[in-house]
Amino acid sequence: MSYALSTALLALGLFLSILGSLEVGRRIGLTMRRRFPDVEIKGSSAAEGAVFGLLGLLIAFTFSGAAGRFEDRRHLITQEANAIGTAWLRVDLLPAASASAVRAQMRQYLDARIETYRQFNDPAALAAQMTRATELQQQIWSAALAGAGTAGAAPDAAKLLLPALNEMIDITTTRQVATRNHPPSVIFLMLAALSLMGGLLIGYELAGKAHRDWLHMLIFPLLMAVTLYVILDLEFPRRGLIRVDAADEVLLELRQSMD
Repeated sequence: MSYALSTALLALGLFLSILGSLEVGRRIGLTMRRRFPDVEIKGSSAAEGAVFGLLGLLIAFTFSGAAGRFEDRRHLITQEANAIGTAWLRVDLLPAASASAVRAQMRQYLDARIETYRQFNDPAALAAQMTRATELQQQIWSAALAGAGTAGAAPDAAKLLLPALNEMIDITTTRQVATRNHPPSVIFLMLAALSLMGGLLIGYELAGKAHRDWLHMLIFPLLMAVTLYVILDLEFPRRGLIRVDAADEVLLELRQSMD
């Protein structure tokens, strides 16, 4: 099952669950109304304030965090492109023969990095590209280190080129860790639980009306389901509808400039 479909089903499940909690709350309210016809059916302002206040805080926390991580992942793509571009320029400090060999390896390396995220949803292909990129990192480092020590290299070749290559290599780890950086699952469980509690309280208050108010009964679960869907899409920007693929254009442009 694709990620987009599974996320949509999860959002649909939350929608139906909240709708069910609304109906349960309404029936509880109707039961209370039959038993105590003189008592006005309304919720406790303190309880509702606590539930909906905490729900709003949790939504703000998760949405803000997801949006922030989404932007960070986009910026990391630009940082990697800058790191590779800087290293590419500093290869000029090596002798011509060494520079040519390192540049050929760097072209292969950038191809592997681009394919790594193109194949993100294929675990086998992803692992193969990551392994290939790691091998090329070692080859580029060894070739640059050897070239910087040969005659014809600029005096400061090692001082300038090797730190640039080190940054180029380090950013791959940073990006890999960023793809795994998500809030704990308990946050989403709390969000779902508070949504159900909110639905229960809303349904209880709706029992005071003579008929079902479908407008109010549908708006709350729909908003919560859409909010959860958007948050999950932001958390996994290589799999859903909200994606960072457009940011990869900077790597593609860099690769074209290397030819």
